[in-house]
Amino acid sequence: MHELEFIEKNLKELKNKMNSFVTDHNDILTSLYPSNKRSAENLLHYLILRNEDIRSLQDRLHNQGLSSLTSSESHVMRQLQMILRRLGNDIPDSELSVLDYITGKKIISERSRELFGSKKTSGIPFLMVTFDTDFADNYNLVRKLLLSGMNIARINCAHDDEEIWIRMIDNVKKASADTGIPCKIYMDLAGPKLRTSVLGKGRKEKKISVKEGELIFLAEQDSDFDPLLKVVGCDENGIINDLKVGERILFDDGLIESVITECNNGIAVLKIQRISAKKSLLKSEKGINFPDSKLFIPALTSYDVSVLPFICNYSDMIGLSFVRDTADIELLQKQIKLNDSTAHLILKIETTEAVNNLPSLLIQGMKDKCFGVMIARGDLAVEIGFERMSEIQEEILWICEAAHIPVIWATQVLETLNKSGIATRSEVTDAAHSIMAECVMLNKGEYIIEVIKTLLDILQRSGTHHIKKRYVFRNMNIASRFIQKLN
Repeated sequence: MHELEFIEKNLKELKNKMNSFVTDHNDILTSLYPSNKRSAENLLHYLILRNEDIRSLQDRLHNQGLSSLTSSESHVMRQLQMILRRLGNDIPDSELSVLDYITGKKIISERSRELFGSKKTSGIPFLMVTFDTDFADNYNLVRKLLLSGMNIARINCAHDDEEIWIRMIDNVKKASADTGIPCKIYMDLAGPKLRTSVLGKGRKEKKISVKEGELIFLAEQDSDFDPLLKVVGCDENGIINDLKVGERILFDDGLIESVITECNNGIAVLKIQRISAKKSLLKSEKGINFPDSKLFIPALTSYDVSVLPFICNYSDMIGLSFVRDTADIELLQKQIKLNDSTAHLILKIETTEAVNNLPSLLIQGMKDKCFGVMIARGDLAVEIGFERMSEIQEEILWICEAAHIPVIWATQVLETLNKSGIATRSEVTDAAHSIMAECVMLNKGEYIIEVIKTLLDILQRSGTHHIKKRYVFRNMNIASRFIQKLN
């Protein structure tokens, strides 16, 4: 078979699979907010494309000077149709997908403005800054943040209370009025806090020593056990009944890894597999991650529900922490409507389940007019493994682009600079990659103003080379200098 005939045959097969998949699952589209239907259709097309291994086809396309379908996330069908046209296929204008590159880019841009507001500099992401308790009484710092480039103020509702939050919000509104710079309010729900407690040996000291190969116990808070045993409690009751032998449990941001060897009557026996901490201690109030387990706990806690009226009244965006499945999103969507709020939902992707269920989560989110996704890279890296973080964060970006959903790139951006005043080489590279998202979140820190200045400089430089993950060729100084030298 001739090379071009091979390419044409494969592209037609892909196109037919995409069309059939959408036809077979048209019920998904009918339940969505009307303006999101074409985005959802594009998402389904993209998922079919990424279900295939087309690397050989891509090489052949590239070798023929044709688009290899990379960077086509926002307009998959149109890109495929245009290649077929170049190969001589008669596809009338009336059959072309309305989602071309320009339209897909425009949709994401419009939704970003609706979520994040307006900003002076186009071509670089919006900037979100996490507030600390002392921001409530530091108007001058809030004003400096706005003047430096902050577009969104983030309040983490796992900390402080409504009295502190309202003072933070008042400072933002006052600074915005004084400077004429708009600023959105984003508030994170706390979600279920899975934290340790020491119940047996070491209870008084709130810590126990552990070693690799040792057996310890994970128990409900009210379980009966020998006080001389090493027993760790979880502050969320009912979890242990959801666990299975062979599943991993991670403690303290993944520094201690264990595996379940037995699980009966509300007590799990854990074997310590790995200790990466300098001190082999398991302390109270440390995070617990269950990367292999399906936990039947609501994403909205009773505390979250109690503060939701305040959050719905004052925030522009509400972050849903520890999303696992569509039921979590549906619950918050109903609560927002009950509170008669116009706040937009932000899905925080920070669990293995959320990654695995991402397409379904996005489709559930599309029942609202507009929403966003946050790649919460802290807990997510612990859950999926640090070695997979680069791969997974890019996959989330691609899938969200296919659905035309704005993304927030979060956690530890220029963290060392923020804490010490000096950036590491690797985090500068990481910060440059954040240009692929629509918004970048910065944590609080002593050098936050310097961090914003540095990040904007990095993003402005990167932004002339990238649009999302697509490289664009502005004039390269290295090339210009060489040519000028020769001339």
